[in-house]
Amino acid sequence: MSLLLFGFSHRSAPVPVLERLAVSDFDRPKVVESLMQSRAVSEAMLVSTCNRIEVYAVVDAFHPALEAVGQVLGDHSGMAVGEMTDHAYVHYSEAAVEHLFTVAAGLDSMVVGEQQILGQIRSAYTVADECRSAGSTLHELAQQALRVGKRVHTETGIDRAGASVVSVAIQRARAVRGEGRPPMRRAVVIGAGAMGSLATSQLAREGVTEMIVVNRTADRAAEFAAGVAERYGVSARGVGFDDVAAAMADADIVVTATGSVTPVLQVGDVHQALIRRQSMVPLMICDLGLPRNVDTAAARLPGVHVIDIESLRGVSEAKAAVDDAAAARTIVAAELADYLAAQRQAQVTPTVAALRQRAADVVEAEILRLESRLPDLDAAQRDEVAKTVRRVADKLLHAPTVRVKQLASAGNGDHYAEALRELFELKPGTAEQVAAPDSGLS
Repeated sequence: MSLLLFGFSHRSAPVPVLERLAVSDFDRPKVVESLMQSRAVSEAMLVSTCNRIEVYAVVDAFHPALEAVGQVLGDHSGMAVGEMTDHAYVHYSEAAVEHLFTVAAGLDSMVVGEQQILGQIRSAYTVADECRSAGSTLHELAQQALRVGKRVHTETGIDRAGASVVSVAIQRARAVRGEGRPPMRRAVVIGAGAMGSLATSQLAREGVTEMIVVNRTADRAAEFAAGVAERYGVSARGVGFDDVAAAMADADIVVTATGSVTPVLQVGDVHQALIRRQSMVPLMICDLGLPRNVDTAAARLPGVHVIDIESLRGVSEAKAAVDDAAAARTIVAAELADYLAAQRQAQVTPTVAALRQRAADVVEAEILRLESRLPDLDAAQRDEVAKTVRRVADKLLHAPTVRVKQLASAGNGDHYAEALRELFELKPGTAEQVAAPDSGLS
């Protein structure tokens, strides 16, 4: 079994393409179940974030599985496979594992070092587990990826490269607003989820003292706002979407980051806010949703400046601390080497088990033959002879079995396993019959 990755991200695709491919939390189980309907896919996990859509699948054969994954994403997005492949990246086996570890470390994020990706990988695995599409391979892979990410954040200063897309967007808004303008004090945050929490945290650090949280459910917005007020010592209240225009009228900045697949902030809402607005300072809107949370027509209104995912491309590279990023890459490389070595060792384990079983069968056969030839041996003598023969077999097998595992960890482990099967006449499939192999990478 091998691992296939078929994905799209801010590095490979423009925002309109990512918007069409985006999978909501509601749709993700259905997409995963569709992937599992293919005979070429035995396990599947879907990572879907504001700037990334990636399918990790355990497959028997590359091309049939690639076709199946492409078809499922095409059916979901309404895009032709050829149209998708212009913006997709595909990794297989070791390269797919390396990519996931790099993503978990925050090295492939729009803002290098952001930690939200760890929660998103965990969420992707949880959905796969609930859909029964995560077997032993994806379970081990996802858990290892999370450990890699945690280790990178613990042992390096990668977080200094930029905590999240939110922080960069707010910094951009402040720069566009102009140094000579009054500081941003009033903010509207649309969405009471994880990104909304991050936005309120960063806004408080930036000196915002008044916040209005807007959510589909006014009660949820009020509850979220109460927590914000307590946590950061700011004035905060919550409202429903019916009051979004009034909320934005006095705002210095609006940050929206919801999981909606359609715009939540319409051009009419923004226009109504401008009519009520008395300040001549442009209304800064940070649209961090994917698909976009803000109607594209809103950006064309005078007195409005929209900062979206597309406009933030490349900012992360300028923010990344070179030394910390290099240290993170070193950790990823070491963890990848250890993971692949363990997988290769696991692949030869069934052959080693088959070899030991063959030796045990030969020993038992010879002991029975000895008993028939020397029937006068008492029980103690028979036991001592049996123990001696087994010790001899174990000692003869110890060095080659340990050595083949060591050789396998360095690569080409299947070649050494094949050599054992040839030398000791182990029939194809014997290993699988004796000990089921781990479903690792080939």
